[in-house]
Amino acid sequence: MPTAGLKFEQTDHVGALVGKELATKSALALALGLLGIFIYVSFRFATSFAVASLAALAHDLIITIGIFALSGRELSLIMVAAVLTIAGYSINDKIVVFDRIRSGLRDRLSGSVAEVMNTSINETLSRTILTGGTVLLTVLALYFFGGPVLNDFAFSFLIGVIVGTYSSIFIASPIVLWWTRARGRDTSALRREVIQQTTTAGRLAPRS
Repeated sequence: MPTAGLKFEQTDHVGALVGKELATKSALALALGLLGIFIYVSFRFATSFAVASLAALAHDLIITIGIFALSGRELSLIMVAAVLTIAGYSINDKIVVFDRIRSGLRDRLSGSVAEVMNTSINETLSRTILTGGTVLLTVLALYFFGGPVLNDFAFSFLIGVIVGTYSSIFIASPIVLWWTRARGRDTSALRREVIQQTTTAGRLAPRS
């Protein structure tokens, strides 16, 4: 109402040029992060694990962004920060599972590769659930009590934790086997590759 005496102190507007620059830099940051993850996992584990980690990570981010968009929320810098945070959390969870699988393939000579993977995942299941559960409780506290500023971040991270936890168990490891077979190799070759990569990484590691 004109008689209310209200006036605008400041008006901010994000133009198309700034929005495009934001999208470009965000995509570049994510692409560089994924490239770094691929190189690290390839060096520490094997190429099959690197492909699986990127595929599972893409699955996590696509579902998170999709649910966020379907909820009618605004894509902003906060969402970009959430996506990068989810990527870090998700890949860390998968690295823990992959590390146990690598140990199983290296130390257990009996059983098929699929059986060793299944046993290794079961061994890390309690840790994965406990880690995801504690993070989930923290994010729920942010969502309900963090106020409107943190609401979008907490909402997207909440989805990312749930999706990232189940993809570490049900998606990442099966993709390792699928990729190995897709290259026309027997799964036993995966065990030899893991042992070779472990030996190479051990030789290149700095001596104390």
